[in-house]
Amino acid sequence: MRPESTAIVTGGARGIGQSICIELARRGASVVVADLDSEEMAETKELVEETGQRCDLVETDVASSQSVEETVGWVLDEFGSVECLVNNAGIAGPTAPCEDVSAEDWEQTLAVNLKGPFQMCREVLPHMKTESFGRIVNIASVTGKRPLPNRTPYATSKMGVIGFTRTLAAEVGEENINVNAVCPGSVDGPRIKKVFERQAEETGQSYEEVRGNVEREAARGELVQREDVAGLVGYLCSEHSERITGQDINVSAGKVMY
Repeated sequence: MRPESTAIVTGGARGIGQSICIELARRGASVVVADLDSEEMAETKELVEETGQRCDLVETDVASSQSVEETVGWVLDEFGSVECLVNNAGIAGPTAPCEDVSAEDWEQTLAVNLKGPFQMCREVLPHMKTESFGRIVNIASVTGKRPLPNRTPYATSKMGVIGFTRTLAAEVGEENINVNAVCPGSVDGPRIKKVFERQAEETGQSYEEVRGNVEREAARGELVQREDVAGLVGYLCSEHSERITGQDINVSAGKVMY
């Protein structure tokens, strides 16, 4: 990361995104949180500013081309450049057999999870090329590498993010722009807790049994912490990642090793 870098983090209001914002600020970046949740964005702003770095909030719908254009345009007017882009915004999509997934749910999941990163990259790339520097990190998932039954829209979108990452990295590498994907496993927090609670209801198991089954799938026998993901993102945006591009790197506690 260059001195006085500007970083845009989509979906930065909570969870992994919030931790990424804090990590990038600790590494010296001014952070722009692009999200739809104004209340939770305000909390992220407070936490980022505790590091001594600037934090701005921009209401952004990554599925809307107009919203993305306005966000990137504002950042460029305010800062003059964008050195780092982290495409973290995403939704879980429906949990249902393929034949029960509505076209609307399918389209919404791909619009946020796959079209969103494309639109953000499309807007920042001309400016990164002008500066001959850029670091793009797309948050995918280990589900982008293996099946996840009853989650076809989500799995398809995350597999698409990995393909998009590899292809874009090949396209812009000579411009000194690195593009990588981070693939988290099950990340501890409110979101995965709700998933475990739903699975417990569906299977008749206790919450502890469902969680334990998932933990035992990982070599480390535990869930991933959001700070683990943020640390890797920070590294990929740093000067130490100069020749790392086109990679999809797992943070799964050893749950997925390919």
